[in-house]
Amino acid sequence: MIRVLIVDDQALVRTGLRLILKTGDVEVAGEASDGAQAIELVAELRPDVVLMDIRMPELDGLEATRRIMALDHVPRVIILTTFDLDRYVYEALQAGASGFLLKDASPEQLLASIRLVMTGDALLAPAITRRLVERFAWPTAAPAPGRLRELTPREVEVLRLMGRGLSNAEIAAEFRLSEATVKTHVTRIFTKLHLRDRAQAVVLAYESELVRPGGQP
Repeated sequence: MIRVLIVDDQALVRTGLRLILKTGDVEVAGEASDGAQAIELVAELRPDVVLMDIRMPELDGLEATRRIMALDHVPRVIILTTFDLDRYVYEALQAGASGFLLKDASPEQLLASIRLVMTGDALLAPAITRRLVERFAWPTAAPAPGRLRELTPREVEVLRLMGRGLSNAEIAAEFRLSEATVKTHVTRIFTKLHLRDRAQAVVLAYESELVRPGGQP
């Protein structure tokens, strides 16, 4: 079972989501009406996925996501909102979210998104994530060698290509490796850098200047 926490300040929205999530492999672990309550319930209920609204009283969804990422139990977070703005998408990814979905998405899209992020995949395609990061990212204070020192030279190159939006198959072709070998490299990168999915890898590749705008190293 995939346990989901619903976070939205509108009771009618929470009720609608609860009804949608009544399916075989998904259950609602709880509901929160603001970001502060969401943080408390994540620590208490330890859900697998959080559906997080952006604009809420007390504490908005972006800041709540940042704080949830610092907890002992870190769920996947899907930002769910009516605001289809690139800035929100990028800030959500930077905060630690695994993806972004509009509230007018179909029930089938919502359920598919929950299942997708549980596999470790990003809800946004890497190429789309890359375009967003190119628009909004800026280098962090930490240079690439400091951020990426845990990686082997091959893993650094794999991360660079992930940052450019390449799939495992495309990376395998680039290095003349099997997809299984590339998948192993990707798994090790995620483990060493504490990343949850490819979207987070794209953000890190840009913010550590491993990849620069335009997709070139």
